[in-house]
Order: sequence, then structure tokens, then C-alpha cells
Amino acid sequence: MAYVAGSSAGRDGTRPGPRGGDVPPAERTSLSARARDAVRQRIVDRRYPQGARLVEREVAEELRMSRVPVREALRALVGEGLLELLPHSGVRVRRLERADVEHLYEVWEPLAVQASRLAARRVARAAPGELPGTAALRSSLDRAEQAARADEGAREVAAHTAFHEDIVALSGNPMLARTMEQLSGQLQLLFGMREEPEHMRAQHAVIFRYIAAGDEESAAASTLLHVRDSRTVALRSLFDDA
Repeated sequence: MAYVAGSSAGRDGTRPGPRGGDVPPAERTSLSARARDAVRQRIVDRRYPQGARLVEREVAEELRMSRVPVREALRALVGEGLLELLPHSGVRVRRLERADVEHLYEVWEPLAVQASRLAARRVARAAPGELPGTAALRSSLDRAEQAARADEGAREVAAHTAFHEDIVALSGNPMLARTMEQLSGQLQLLFGMREEPEHMRAQHAVIFRYIAAGDEESAAASTLLHVRDSRTVALRSLFDDA
């Protein structure tokens, strides 16, 4: 599906970037990734609110980039489900409806449970003193607690997201990692829209303890409880569920 936003400048639809001239493919890929991360962060922290139309030219000017990497970034975020194509041209920030949230949790739940199980299994099979990735999990928990005490919601959301991403990395399954990467942006957006009760922060610590102990079934069970609690909180916060 082709994506076109705004009018093009020049025969190939590009305009000179900050350095001018043609941008080599490798550098353009790097710029596209930077643009994607920047736009994703603006969606997650709601600087680009749900339903807002994004104009390629304006985003490029804001990021001080040429339009080609921005166009590629917007196309990628359509694929991630954070943006949606408008009927004629351009994109807008996707609105999360109730069905979207339910579908997201239906996919995330089994993946999150399996990630915790595999992470604990890897820890159990590691040699003594070689617990791969558990330090990253502990660091994410600490950052989340610090952010919660400082009432810094955006930083807490980032730390909670990192915690779940660290579990996936620790699982050692690249296919699981690629699948979860497709959900990451939507999960970050969702985490930022709902409240994070204290008992759910405590659940992260429980998950960590079971993974660090190499107890895969307890890690999986505690993750299942956490994801289902997260779903309940999300639906209550966003759609006034009783």
C-alpha cells in the first residue's frame, strides 16, 4: 500500500536535508529509525494526541529532517498500528477503541507469559553467577520505583515497558522478540493512558523474583495474573468498566 502525505518537492519527492544533497541509503535508514523513534515518543507521551492528523512536511520541519526518512517513519508506524492512513492522503494518530485494547491483550497475554517462562528457563540453565539479563530487569524495576516516588508518569511508563522488553530479550527467542516489537508502541501508548496501581508495580517485583530464581512455571503464572490485572485496569480507566 502506497503512502503519500503532503506535496512532494523535486522530481523524486525529496528536499535537501540539513546536510544537503542526496543521502546515502545507510544514513537514510538511520535517519528513518530516528524519525520513527521521535514520532513514536510524541504519540506515546500524547504530544501528538489520538486522532491528530500528521502532515509529513510539518513533522519533517519539527524534527529538522528531510521528508524522505520522515515518510518512511510514518509508513513504519502505520505498520505498528500507532498511525492509520486517511482515506485520501496523509495519516493520523490512531484512536484506541475498546475492541483494539481487547485485541491487544488477547495477543500480548500468551506472548508475555511465554517470554517469562523462557526467561526463567534460561536462568535455570545458566551456570552459577551467569544469570543473563537479570541485572537489566532489576535496573528497570529500580527506575520504575524511582519514577513512581517522583510522580514522573512518563518515566515510569518507559521503565515498565523496558521491564517487559527485558524479559523478552532474556527469553533468547528472536522470533518472539520480533513479534513483541510489533506490539511495543501500542503497549507503551496503552500504559501511558491508564493508571498504574501500586499492586501492579508490586507484581513486577514478583515476576522478577521468579525469573531470577529460574522458576519458569511460577514466572509464567505471575505474569498471567499481571497481564489480566493490567487488562482490567485498562478497560476500567479508559472505558469506565465497573
